Amino acid sequence: MRRWDEGAWRARQRAHRERVSRWTGPHRERRQRGEAHPILDFLFTYYSHRPTRLERWHPGPEVLLTGDAEEFLRWPGYRRAGDGVCFDPATLPAPRRATGEFVHRLLSATANRPARLGCFGLHEWAMVYRDDRPRHEQLPLRLGAAGTDAVVESMPLRCTHHDAFRFFTAAAVPRNETAPTRAGQPDTEQPGCLHATMDLYKWAYKLAPATPSELVADCFELAVAVRELDMRASPYDLTELGYSAVPIETPAGRAEYARQQAEFARRAEPLRARLIELAERVATGRAAALI
Repeated sequence: MRRWDEGAWRARQRAHRERVSRWTGPHRERRQRGEAHPILDFLFTYYSHRPTRLERWHPGPEVLLTGDAEEFLRWPGYRRAGDGVCFDPATLPAPRRATGEFVHRLLSATANRPARLGCFGLHEWAMVYRDDRPRHEQLPLRLGAAGTDAVVESMPLRCTHHDAFRFFTAAAVPRNETAPTRAGQPDTEQPGCLHATMDLYKWAYKLAPATPSELVADCFELAVAVRELDMRASPYDLTELGYSAVPIETPAGRAEYARQQAEFARRAEPLRARLIELAERVATGRAAALI
């Protein structure tokens, strides 16, 4: 059990808030102006973790906060220990334990599979295939509707992620080589999937307050980078937003997509491993030696 005096943990608290304010601040400003950002807002709308929660700092297990740390006792899992406050997984309520069990099972299964790099981001194209009303109506299609449909029809759809597949248009659904389901997610998730990598952020905050906030921020930063590739490889023209296309309709574009996809899978690996260990602690209530 590490012991942090108030000066030390307050400094970490401030550093975390400053780190994530790079994204939470502009998001709030856009909302005040009534503006939307089709790439970055996704991290605050599709994912349910509000900016205030992302800015909130938690130390994670095996840390004793001394000084005036009473504020942490409002969150589940915290308790007094000696002359301080600590997070103790053994005190978490049953629903949090169940979340830990699911996250451990899902991420462990994902980590044990090889990365598949042949989808080329076509899930975004399948979401507008033969549809008169694209999901991002404010963004033009780079190749137009007919050109977009032609790309979908020229390559196989190999999406393995339920939360991408469920937004396919009705015409695109039967073109996918499988039909991923929510119940079957632990059986189909694989580490090459961009959405599986982005979802590490979701699983990090779902395990909160057990998750050290630095780990949440690491997962969020990776999700931002992945989201950018996700949309740059999409059928939308993002030129006015300052993003260049990764044209997966070309061999060079597909090669670039697969290269970045593999790099993101590599960066995700240590984060996934840390979440697996943390989820096991949440599920079992395993804690360090108590003070």
